[in-house]
Amino acid sequence: MSTIERIQAGLEGVTFKVVPSREGMTTIEVSITDAKETIRRLRDACGFETNTFVTAVDRHPREPRYELAWQFLSYRHNDRVRVHAAVRGDAPAAPTIIDLFPGAAYSERECFDMFGIVFEGHAGLKRLLMPEDYDHFPLRKDFPHQGIEPDRLYREWDRRRRERSPIAEESES
Repeated sequence: MSTIERIQAGLEGVTFKVVPSREGMTTIEVSITDAKETIRRLRDACGFETNTFVTAVDRHPREPRYELAWQFLSYRHNDRVRVHAAVRGDAPAAPTIIDLFPGAAYSERECFDMFGIVFEGHAGLKRLLMPEDYDHFPLRKDFPHQGIEPDRLYREWDRRRRERSPIAEESES
C-alpha cells in the first residue's frame, strides 16, 4: 500500500487535499479546525509515530497570513508526510499536538517565539529563543529590521534575569 493510499484510508471522513511538493514528499492541506484530528489519525491509523518538526511560513500580506507545517515520520513504513494548514493573521492560533507528540513541545515554542502563533492547550508556551518580554516576532515579514535596539533589549533582559536569580548574586560576591 502506498503512502497516499494509507493516508486516504486513515483519514476517511476528513477533508484534505494532496498538494505537490518540490522534493516529492507526500504533503496534505487541511483546515486548522481539522488539523488535530488529522494528526491524531496519521499517528493512530497511518503509522506516523514521530513528529520531526512544527514550523510556519509568513505569507504577509496574504490572508490567511500563516501557513503552519507539521512533518511526521513512519519508521515502520520508512516514509514521511507533511501537513499544512492556513492560520489567520489577526489572532494566529492552532491546537497544540504535545498530547499526541510530547516531543513537539519545543518546536511549538519556537514557532510561537518566531511567528507569534499561539498553540492552544500548550501548558508551557513561552519564549524559547528571545527574551520573555520581547515585543517582536523575528520571522514575521513585518518584523522591523531597523529601529530595534537589540543590545539595549538584551541588557534589560539580562539585568532582570540576574535580579531574579540567586545564582547570579552568589557569583557576583
